[in-house]
Amino acid sequence: MIKSLRLVDFKGFADETLDVGPFTVVVGANASGKSNIRDAFRILHGIGRGYSLPEILGGRYGPGGERQWNPIRGAPGEIARLGRPSFALTVALSLAGQSTAKPAKAQYGIRIAADGGATQEFHVLEERLTVRNASIYTTHPPPSDPVAKQDDEPDLLLRMAKTGTQRKYGHRVAVRPNQPALTQIREHKKVVRRHKDYAQRVIDVLANMRFLDLLPDRMRQPAFPGQSTLGDRGENLPTVLKEICEDPSRRAALVSWIRELTPMDVEDLEFVPDRTTGLIQLVFREADGSRISAYSASDGTLRFLAVLAALLAQNPVGLHVFEEIDNGIHPSRLRLLLDLIESRAEKGRTQVITTTHSPGLLSMVGDATFDSTGVVVRRPDLNDGVIASVANLADAKNLRASHGLGRLLESGWLEDAVIFSLPNDGADGS
Repeated sequence: MIKSLRLVDFKGFADETLDVGPFTVVVGANASGKSNIRDAFRILHGIGRGYSLPEILGGRYGPGGERQWNPIRGAPGEIARLGRPSFALTVALSLAGQSTAKPAKAQYGIRIAADGGATQEFHVLEERLTVRNASIYTTHPPPSDPVAKQDDEPDLLLRMAKTGTQRKYGHRVAVRPNQPALTQIREHKKVVRRHKDYAQRVIDVLANMRFLDLLPDRMRQPAFPGQSTLGDRGENLPTVLKEICEDPSRRAALVSWIRELTPMDVEDLEFVPDRTTGLIQLVFREADGSRISAYSASDGTLRFLAVLAALLAQNPVGLHVFEEIDNGIHPSRLRLLLDLIESRAEKGRTQVITTTHSPGLLSMVGDATFDSTGVVVRRPDLNDGVIASVANLADAKNLRASHGLGRLLESGWLEDAVIFSLPNDGADGS
């Protein structure tokens, strides 16, 4: 489970931290930096998938030239803040304990730099992993260290902890500098198994993310039989729902949610193969026997179905990141959406992060979600992005009770409260 994300010199952020709860809502004006947070999580996800830095930042392509990973938004010189030579991301995690063991607190941090030459290639400048406040590994020496041996290049040396303490280290391990060491130390026989296990558990958390940007037109399309993975744009929705409906209890829950969401008196879902192509089409069956295909369903209904498909999966991913999850859903149905997300997140099955501009959604969030709501603001004096916890803003809890969080968002009070709380010292955050 991810607890927080710190961004240093990343895009518009000098040094900001987002606290992450079971359900985290991020608000802010357009161009304030909300999407940059999503980009940071995508970089961590790419690390978890074992990609190299050129692949994570610039896109990954398969042997046949097909794109397997979309690049991070922005030109190479725009990823680090204001042309700075490097940026850093640090994520705090709670690693689920094995059997009866308690969850372990871990922290993984990485600083990435461009070489500054004509190629502008990226490499790992610093990297570290700690578990239960004990160092597992750290970079040593950095590539710019003048005492580094010439034959160490182009590898980067790691100091692997010997006894699990901060001060005593065992072997130095060479790793490729264009790929995070987190996904390389498994290759080295000198690394003790316990440390490899810790690294793998962090990898599992980072790899277990989804970034859904749902498009109703994609969700209306029939799907090839057997496809059980929901596409990032909502592809394969019929067959993913079909798999969910094979479990009677999840089928009943799915139909119940649909009935609550829509004015249709949905009794069941049907998955009808096309006679010509064999592709599976989603059909709603109502209590009076009438049938309505996905082509006639509203955009909001399909988006809600896709969220259901993601959250009701047999093995939901650890973290879902949505852009404006309420988009296309009628305001009167937002409560249902929140009930679904908060109930699933509360059970610990998954974490959800979403951006929103909806005052209605913000007005309905529960206390736990309120504590995990952040606001992103662009400083007018320095053009830097600021991430603030709404619950920590002056008098926010009282104003939420008396006025409602949605009205505070609508009036601009949240952004003003952040700006007024900032020190006006003219510092540039460097």
